[in-house]
Amino acid sequence: MRDLFVAAVVFGSIPFILRRPWLGVLMWSWLGYMNPHRLAWGFITSMPVALIIALTTFAAILFSREENRIPWTRETVLLLMFTGWMFVSTLLAQYPDFAWPQWDKVWRIILMTYITMMLITDRQRLHWLVVVIALSIGFYGFKGGVFILMGGAGNNVMGPSGSFIADRNSVGLALIMTVPLLWYLRLHTQSGWARRALLAGGALTLVAIIGTNSRGALLGLVVMGLFFLMKARNRFGIILALIPVGLVVLYVMPPEWFERMHTIQTYEEDASALGRLYAWGNAITLANMFFVGGGFRAVTGFGGTDSHSNWFGVLGELGWVGLGMFALLHIFTWLSAGQIVRLSKPHESLTWARDLAAMVQVSLIGYMSAGSFLGLQYFDLFYHLIAIIVITKMLVQKELDAQRGAKPVPVTRGALPPDRGKGRMMPG
Repeated sequence: MRDLFVAAVVFGSIPFILRRPWLGVLMWSWLGYMNPHRLAWGFITSMPVALIIALTTFAAILFSREENRIPWTRETVLLLMFTGWMFVSTLLAQYPDFAWPQWDKVWRIILMTYITMMLITDRQRLHWLVVVIALSIGFYGFKGGVFILMGGAGNNVMGPSGSFIADRNSVGLALIMTVPLLWYLRLHTQSGWARRALLAGGALTLVAIIGTNSRGALLGLVVMGLFFLMKARNRFGIILALIPVGLVVLYVMPPEWFERMHTIQTYEEDASALGRLYAWGNAITLANMFFVGGGFRAVTGFGGTDSHSNWFGVLGELGWVGLGMFALLHIFTWLSAGQIVRLSKPHESLTWARDLAAMVQVSLIGYMSAGSFLGLQYFDLFYHLIAIIVITKMLVQKELDAQRGAKPVPVTRGALPPDRGKGRMMPG
């Protein structure tokens, strides 16, 4: 039954995508983040549904009457350079059998990131993109939170099998990045019941993060939570959402959970933590040995264990230059989000942009902190966050230009025009 449902949705969406290519981005995101075909048991599990949607979207772009262009900013130029560097590193990979399959996954993610920036060109489309991403990953937070509350605390919350977020560490990181997006949706949802549902869903997601039993996810949650309180509006709602989380920790989680989390303070006695330090040392060795790094999955091939860190993973695989590009992607995206917050603040019509940029910053904090101990450096959502900021920046510039009665100027090098005057209220 699940197979038939997923197949009906996927193939039923094709005529709509051919008419409106941007719907292909939403469908691809749903398949990539929620992985509904992984929840079935029959023919749909082995069908390349994401590829089918991607090819349909490409065909729709060719016949579309819209003028679809990539917004070339400092983020998109750097991302292109980073992708080229990844390809060179793959060509010279020390473990080609590991590297090429990973490259096959990564280049598709980057390509669809550019397609996203081409097709998501107004606020409505951007809003629906955030809805699809947040609810697709949030599904595992909602489900996992209920699972923990109903007595499943002795087991780990896991993600969809065969995906980037299948294991507890990876799904914990993905859920941390999703919580701020759920909060943004709550702020900009008009329906009272939907706002309450999103608040409850956010609380369940926090419970699910704890239920992953991932120490890296717990550290990321603490850092992200502190920054969240600094950036978010309506902090009272956040505190309400945190109350059940505290109760879960005190009354639901088993003693084994507290013992495992306590090992954060005694990492030198923990085999898993020592394994991370060993892998990080291997990553540094690889970067020092090979200018372009060892190639995808080289840290695993070199030392027999995964890097368990975004930063050291990129370092071992792509070298010091690759790590520099990866870090700059974070910095550029962060700075652009800060620009959006500052320029949107005086304009009531751009409150949505200010909130979205602030929550992307919170999500990046979660990714950077938890990602220091969990290896998910090529996860789709990081690159989608870059796209969201690039698109938001473009829309903010258009709005400010319209308020001044000026002709919109193409976005270049991440710059935004100076802010002047007050905006007017934008519907919905």
